[in-house]
Amino acid sequence: MFKQDEQFAHELDQQDELKHFKDEFYINDYHIYMDGNSLGLMSKRAEQSLHNVTEAWKNYAIGGWMSGDHPWFYLSEDLGKRMAPLVGGKLEEVIVTGSTTTNLHQLVSSFYQPEEGRTKILADELNFPSDIYALQSQLKLHGHDPDEHLIRVKSRDGRTIEEDDIIAAMTDDVALVILPTVLYRSGQLLNIEKLTKAAHERGIPIGFDGCHSVGVIPHDFHNAGVDFAYWCHYKYVNSGPGGVAGLFVHEKHFGKTPGLTGWFGSDKEKQFDMEHTFTPAEDAGAYQIGTPHVLSVAPLIGSLELFEEAGIENIREKSLHKTAYLMYLVEKFLGDYSFTIGNPKEDERRGGHVCLEHDEAASICKALKDYDVTPDFRSPNVIRLAPVAFYVTYHDVYRTVQILKEIMENKIYKKYNNERDVIA
Repeated sequence: MFKQDEQFAHELDQQDELKHFKDEFYINDYHIYMDGNSLGLMSKRAEQSLHNVTEAWKNYAIGGWMSGDHPWFYLSEDLGKRMAPLVGGKLEEVIVTGSTTTNLHQLVSSFYQPEEGRTKILADELNFPSDIYALQSQLKLHGHDPDEHLIRVKSRDGRTIEEDDIIAAMTDDVALVILPTVLYRSGQLLNIEKLTKAAHERGIPIGFDGCHSVGVIPHDFHNAGVDFAYWCHYKYVNSGPGGVAGLFVHEKHFGKTPGLTGWFGSDKEKQFDMEHTFTPAEDAGAYQIGTPHVLSVAPLIGSLELFEEAGIENIREKSLHKTAYLMYLVEKFLGDYSFTIGNPKEDERRGGHVCLEHDEAASICKALKDYDVTPDFRSPNVIRLAPVAFYVTYHDVYRTVQILKEIMENKIYKKYNNERDVIA
């Protein structure tokens, strides 16, 4: 399937039907950016849409709420409709709002309904810390001790979580399940349909954190019956640092009053009646809390144009092919240097990045940066490499592995302290 010579990488780039999208992004030809699973690059479209929104502010002032190409009053709903195909939701099931953690707090406040004998929240021990902090906080607000009421499913290998272990933990005392779509370290993609079906058979609502999958993996949240999901847009969706997040609520829950209510969750026709009786929107818009962060959401307008042109299924196909190629090269060229591939190798279980494990991971990442390769380090020993479909070429992948080989062969990594920087 693959060949290990450099010319083969060039041939793959020539055959790549999405290769022209790299010209849409700001990146120097000599630089290899492998950290799009942490922060995506700026695209020219995102820059332009941000400019357009600031121009609307300049030209319309408060009139921008109802004037211009993208009236701010409806912006969250309009962008939710455009995001819906990426997550497999109906148009009215998706809203662009808040941040990942505030959306999680909102959704747990809405769907965690503890009752006698059923008070626990089920998560996993490899989950991203922010999610765990939020769940601990929500349990405390209900008067429950997180040490007793937050179940974290154990990993058998320290990298992945078995779906059967999660299902076995869905006991009668569990009131809510919160899981990642993709584990942030190893890149394991969980079987969302299987887990949702199992939770519902036991009468447990289930929600998913899509931060490490939305924009690189097509989802089918509606047809899978997922109760809710939440995600950021600044990774694979390239909306910029701190960009506004998104959430999905299945239509079967429409009409339910959110746990945290706020003015922008109102029915649009009622919002400016200024009554003290909350009339929620009849769709996912009800889960908004505050005024949209218009300037922070503006880049998403342009970024989504690229997804609409490329197609999320095509992005996934290329992502899988490139991560497979990266793993092939690692095995061919780095076999003598104590690297372990920590992500699942099966396509159906792999997200958008490759997880390389090494005892000197932090120092290797520092060496890569000095070679104009941007990787990502995760404690204690993980190098994450994301060959993003939009702007990482096959030749970039080839060069990255050759640079890694040089770093290891000449022990260049030993020049660096094997500890993370303040931001890893």
